[in-house]
Amino acid sequence: MKLRALRFLLRKEFLQIRRDHVILGMLFGMPLVQLLLLANAATFEVKRARMYVVDQDRTAISRGLVRRLAGSGRFEPTEASGSVALADEAMLERRVDVIVVVPHGLEADVVRDGRASVQLILNAEDGAAAGVIRSYAGRILGSYAAELAAESGRQQPPRIEVRQRGWYNAELEYRDYMVPGILVVLVTMVGTLLTAMNIVREKEAGTLDQLNVTPVSRGTFIAAKLIPLWSLALLDLAIGLAVARFVFGVPVRGSILLVFVAAAVYLAGALGIGLWISTVAETQQQAMFVTFSIMMVYMLMSGLFTPVRAMPEWAQWVAQLSPVMHFTQLMRAVLLKGAGPADVAPQFAMLGVIGAAVLALAIRQYRKRAA
Repeated sequence: MKLRALRFLLRKEFLQIRRDHVILGMLFGMPLVQLLLLANAATFEVKRARMYVVDQDRTAISRGLVRRLAGSGRFEPTEASGSVALADEAMLERRVDVIVVVPHGLEADVVRDGRASVQLILNAEDGAAAGVIRSYAGRILGSYAAELAAESGRQQPPRIEVRQRGWYNAELEYRDYMVPGILVVLVTMVGTLLTAMNIVREKEAGTLDQLNVTPVSRGTFIAAKLIPLWSLALLDLAIGLAVARFVFGVPVRGSILLVFVAAAVYLAGALGIGLWISTVAETQQQAMFVTFSIMMVYMLMSGLFTPVRAMPEWAQWVAQLSPVMHFTQLMRAVLLKGAGPADVAPQFAMLGVIGAAVLALAIRQYRKRAA
């Protein structure tokens, strides 16, 4: 008797799951997409770092050193000059990830003393990636020094030291790198999850149908739902910035006003995604499931934990569609680098385009479902 009752109950549960197309999609479709996408994207390996070469020695050894770095496949020489100031400008404009400064007298030091130094200037906004690039350079230069010893017949290879200097996060503090990204996640959660849950709650209670037959227009109803959450998300950001500055000691070198203007634009997209989820989900459980599935892709494709430049080229193009990535880059640039509006204009423009497109599509889909 118990087995028969169990059989009927199991049949009922499987029928309910089969009829729930949203849950089925999340159970089978989303994990497959996440596995295919994130297995390539979530990596700490830096496949290629854009390198600016400042060769002040211009000797056979200095040219060989640069060729060895480029030949490793880890460093891509994109620009070169004899001026450190020009290299610094390229770093500030995000055109390069690392500057290799070969000082004058490198070859003479190697031949005379058996030791020399090369300066590595890293963009240390991403402390983890900077550390990886530093270790790559150390191994490559150590191997090159061994080759030089073999060519000259020396028993003891010359020592080429790597002197490191990190920009924007000199101590490679992981907290300074992570806290701005975590603030982005918190704002996204408020904007996306609460929007979806709030509207679906109305749907479950039956009050949404009642509101749809009142004289209140759908546009007014959507605005009334989104504006309070938009305001609360900005308030959460203000609290989070205060905690980051005074509790964790995260530097705030740029304009706070710029951060809030960008957040206001970014939240249009985050709220739009929450509105779209509310048109797909029928229950709060479904809304939560869909939101967390999307958030997982967002976070791992945004450069929050692993650098975007470590991803394959196709994954980097996919990441460009993520507003989380653009807002995370903007937050780190403004807080850690003191970037101004001109410096973050590309990220700001992408936030505006993505936000407008997502919000427009979500409103259209909501009106279609409510009709």
